[in-house]
Amino acid sequence: MRSLLRPFLALAAGALAALGFEPVNAWPVTLLAVAGFAALIDLAPRRRDAALVGWLFGLGLFAFSLGWIATAFTFQAKMPPALGWVAVVGLSMFLALYVALAAVIARGLVTASIGRVLVLAAAWMLGEWLRGWVLSGFAWNPLGAVWLGAPGVGQLAEFCGALGLSGLVVLAGGGLWLIVRPGADLVDRGFGVLLGLLVVLGGVIGEGRNRETYFGDNPTLIVVQPNIGQDVKYEPGAEEAHLQTYLGLTATALTNLGSTGEIGAAAADTSGDGTLNAEAEAPPAEATPANQPVNAGALLRPRALVLWSESSVFGLVEEDAALRARLAAVLGPTDLLLFGGVAAIRDARGEVTELTNSLFVLDAKARILGRYDKAHLVPLGEYVPARALMTAIGLARLAPGDLDFRPGPGPRTLTLPGAPPVGVQICYEIIFPGAVIDAANRPAWIANISNDAWFGPSGPPQHLAQARLRAIEEGLPVARATPTGVSAVIDAHGNVLAREPAGGMGVITATLPPPLPETLFAQAGHGSSLVFGLLMLGGGLALGRRRA
Repeated sequence: MRSLLRPFLALAAGALAALGFEPVNAWPVTLLAVAGFAALIDLAPRRRDAALVGWLFGLGLFAFSLGWIATAFTFQAKMPPALGWVAVVGLSMFLALYVALAAVIARGLVTASIGRVLVLAAAWMLGEWLRGWVLSGFAWNPLGAVWLGAPGVGQLAEFCGALGLSGLVVLAGGGLWLIVRPGADLVDRGFGVLLGLLVVLGGVIGEGRNRETYFGDNPTLIVVQPNIGQDVKYEPGAEEAHLQTYLGLTATALTNLGSTGEIGAAAADTSGDGTLNAEAEAPPAEATPANQPVNAGALLRPRALVLWSESSVFGLVEEDAALRARLAAVLGPTDLLLFGGVAAIRDARGEVTELTNSLFVLDAKARILGRYDKAHLVPLGEYVPARALMTAIGLARLAPGDLDFRPGPGPRTLTLPGAPPVGVQICYEIIFPGAVIDAANRPAWIANISNDAWFGPSGPPQHLAQARLRAIEEGLPVARATPTGVSAVIDAHGNVLAREPAGGMGVITATLPPPLPETLFAQAGHGSSLVFGLLMLGGGLALGRRRA
């Protein structure tokens, strides 16, 4: 193959591979592109040629799938919006180094094509694991996410995790290359067919695991999507209108569900446009004594768990009793509201020095029953690393405000009175496999609140796909609330039971799906991915030596 053609083909193959991700979801194209990638690695005359092929393939893959990042820069005024595309290309160039590493390992360790396919799959998994934690990590769009569009194969994440699914993509694509490789003997072609049959068998097994869900008497979930875009979120004086939208949609949903009891009766009075009637005054936080009798009608409806998006409530809710009372007024006596907001960290003089990006749990008596602080913060999104240097070169935080956010301690389970305990992941925390729940205190479901209004048309469906992977890996249902979509309720098999599409205002009302028994991945974490990777590496080394 001519040296001038090889780089072009590698870049083009990476771009085509990106079509397997949402929203295009053309997973067969990804398999063909990976087959071409495996061919370029196999035919590369030297390791440095393989490194260039890997880097260009990764550049095409990431640059064509991460374009949504550039959209985020259009919603701020501190930096030129065009810098967004610089960020996309720069980040893609960095992430492509992990693909180059995988290519060098596969090209350098073995000489036989069969061995290279197996080693390449294992090395790809290693690269994805590294990019999930180096420099705080960016695990967005594991290659294995494309299997969510293929019947059954995505279900195998419960055994090997998203990293294992990515290895399967490389095995399937590499198998195609072995079948068609010029000069291949019967063993090579037969092994390629065997790899394809193993993937098909995995899909059959996965489909068999995806059994119908029995819901029992679980509470009702109400996921509110107000369609408040990033372009209007921070307009002067808009906070009140946005809060009214959340309250109005919630009140209507609870009214449609059944009687809301004494507390919610006044607040449920809505105007024709769906917003809360301004004359429906909320009672003070302590207006409902503990022994107040419950409206008999409320007993006809099970507890509702209301979920609002990340940063849905402005203000310091822990320090503002009147704000808490307004939120609580829309709830029935046994309902709970889970919403995103901020908490203030103050110094000895009472000055606010840091904030937390948090989820709060509020009951109908305006009591905060629990709080989760986001632990995996976004560099240049929620804090500025090396602030002095970054400021000097003109970089700033995308989110408004000058105070950095403080990270929380990590995954934790919040106990909900009368309802299944919940694990919380805020925004892109959900993209990190093996790091989304407190394994010592396993929850029954995961609440993933996010603000995907930053991320254009492709970012939200990609985010949803990764939430589906976490549901399969952990065997836990996931409820997602975003201001502009895609909000969804996902069962423990990763199936989307209900969704509110991007760009729409609406409410999802669904029964909370039940959890499954702990999956293999939930018990072993990346240990199960490691075993799978080591098996491929060992097999590749053995076959590579035997057929060198």
